[in-house]
Amino acid sequence: MRSHLRTYLLLAALTALFMTVGALLGGASGMAIAFVIALAINLFGYWNGDRIVLSMYSAQAVDETDENPRIRNFVADVHDLADGAGLPRPRVHIIPQPQPNAFATGRDPAHAAVCATTGLLQLLDRREVRAVMSHELAHVKNRDTLTMTLTATLAGAISSLINFAMFFGGGRDRPGLIGSLALMIFAPLAAVLVQMAISRGREYAADHDGAEISGDPSALASALEKIEAYARQTPNPDAERNPASSHLFIINPLAGHGTDNLFATHPETANRIAALMQLAGSRPPPAQGHRAYGRATAVPTTETRGPWG
Repeated sequence: MRSHLRTYLLLAALTALFMTVGALLGGASGMAIAFVIALAINLFGYWNGDRIVLSMYSAQAVDETDENPRIRNFVADVHDLADGAGLPRPRVHIIPQPQPNAFATGRDPAHAAVCATTGLLQLLDRREVRAVMSHELAHVKNRDTLTMTLTATLAGAISSLINFAMFFGGGRDRPGLIGSLALMIFAPLAAVLVQMAISRGREYAADHDGAEISGDPSALASALEKIEAYARQTPNPDAERNPASSHLFIINPLAGHGTDNLFATHPETANRIAALMQLAGSRPPPAQGHRAYGRATAVPTTETRGPWG
């Protein structure tokens, strides 16, 4: 119930922001049109937000019949972790992207999807990948994915509305140059502040709960350290084109140049690692009969955009 209340408050805040932008651009009629558009975005995002996000990142569905043994093991591990956490098995996707990263999406646990980039599977060993997927399943279990997905679609729409407004000059019902500059600066910033308010705390909670799902907080700490180091060196063009979706990822996918810094929705990785190592304490790592996904078949790189197999 508390999670649902946070979702409703978030959507109300973003909808109000969207209507405010509409009012500044077109007065009362602009506000009314913005309300209708925001309502349509909320409804469409609820039912189709996961498909929008998956399409945005060219995510490709995979299953345990894949000819690549590393992919088969990856899917099997996600299913095993979901079963252990008492969750429905989510859809599993791979993103052909060299930057190591991952996210979850979907309106509820019964309609969830988890994604990992090819770069993630290449960088981490199997134990670390399991820990990352446990983090994403924690988002699913805590029902964060609906809020995060709807935030991505509505915040993206706010940015698009402002960009669209820049093509028009100031009129009687429009804000003019000063108002347009204010819209360019403060409306996106307000949307990002809402994202920050919901995202930082949720990342800590997902780290904690994900460590409980995997039983291996030190593996998640190790994975976060590696992902952070490599993500800073590897650009993610899809995320740069859609910065309002950056909060979906386990580590900020943006390069951090210019306005990217406004979308820094994640807590400091060093603080997350410290919290995980404190949680680990003297707990020994779980007995794992595997250390890597195997090297017999390479994971496709970003140049491989077609169907897998």
